[in-house]
Amino acid sequence: MKIYTRTGDEGKTGVIGGRVSKDDIRVEAYGTVDEVNAFVGEAIVRLDPAIHADLLQDLTEIQHELFDAGGDLAQAGKNRRYMVTAEMVTRLEALIDRYEQECPPLERFILPGGSPLSAALHVCRVLTRRAERLVVSLCREQETNVEVRRYLNRLSDFFFTVARVANVRAGMADVEYKRGVRVFHTDEKKDQGTT
Repeated sequence: MKIYTRTGDEGKTGVIGGRVSKDDIRVEAYGTVDEVNAFVGEAIVRLDPAIHADLLQDLTEIQHELFDAGGDLAQAGKNRRYMVTAEMVTRLEALIDRYEQECPPLERFILPGGSPLSAALHVCRVLTRRAERLVVSLCREQETNVEVRRYLNRLSDFFFTVARVANVRAGMADVEYKRGVRVFHTDEKKDQGTT
């Protein structure tokens, strides 16, 4: 099998159900999901499996789910069979809740950084937000699996949370945005009347 086919030389590409321009919103959406997947791979090679066995397993599963999401977004034909489900979103929520227990209370916005793994996971987060924005546009213009939009929304929250976990496990503090006031308050402080 040859890697190059020359079929895209005129600026068109194949999707499931036809051919579209390479800058079609559908291609932009699944292409950006592919970018996220590549950077998840970058994050994986930065983690120590002895410290992050759970995160390695979860990120590997997410890579498969991102491939599913890209496949869903590539479907432009009438007979669509989607892979991303509401249950996948629920699973991400459970992971976020579990990992969040390792993190100190969040009181300020944080900047991407700290450990190399944390920085890599923040790149995953912002690329996921870009993918989500493109999927929002796609959903407005064409029929597609809306569960992908929900999945990406939750996935960016997951990456934010595990980026913080990476710093905790590395013994590093999050890099707080110092120019602003405290914007997050724990329930305990609210109960004490602290603003």
